[in-house]
Amino acid sequence: MSHPKHHNQVRIIGGTHRGRKIAFPVADGLRPTPDSVREKLFNWLGQDLTGQTVLDLFAGSGALGFESASRGAAKVVMVEADRQTAQNLTRHAAQFGWNGTTVSVFCRSAAAFLHGCAETFDTVFLDPPFAWRQWPDLFAALEGCLKTDARVYIEAARLPELPEWLAILREGRSGQGRHLLAARRTEQPN
Repeated sequence: MSHPKHHNQVRIIGGTHRGRKIAFPVADGLRPTPDSVREKLFNWLGQDLTGQTVLDLFAGSGALGFESASRGAAKVVMVEADRQTAQNLTRHAAQFGWNGTTVSVFCRSAAAFLHGCAETFDTVFLDPPFAWRQWPDLFAALEGCLKTDARVYIEAARLPELPEWLAILREGRSGQGRHLLAARRTEQPN
């Protein structure tokens, strides 16, 4: 069922593609990050992601990944388990002129992607369906995919316990969701 506020579409709120609309199919657990939360997040990140490598691990509507590409990210990897939703992301990437260049879309589970990933990322977005609960396994697989000073954004109904190697930078709340931005620690706490 579509959400009455967004009618299965969101818009890019900043950067080169500001105002472009992203339409998305109905899918279980798909709830785009609201404009106000994305605005806060990109304020936290510093607005400009020029040169960064970004991972949108539960891409869904594509709002976070496309927003990153619009704000100058050199490479955005979007991972989406639902085939129809992943195909939609690929169509939008092509429409925006990013398919195969700036934006790559992979149709697989987060765990499968991370276990086969040889890349490292500057910024990672973790916005799984609210019912999803496999955080410990995800964090174990994610650690090796992060650059030294990487930042990780998490959005969930209930925030998970973070591993020792992540330090919270900012936290917020919107509606039923909570969100935070964390940084990879360069030194582990004692």
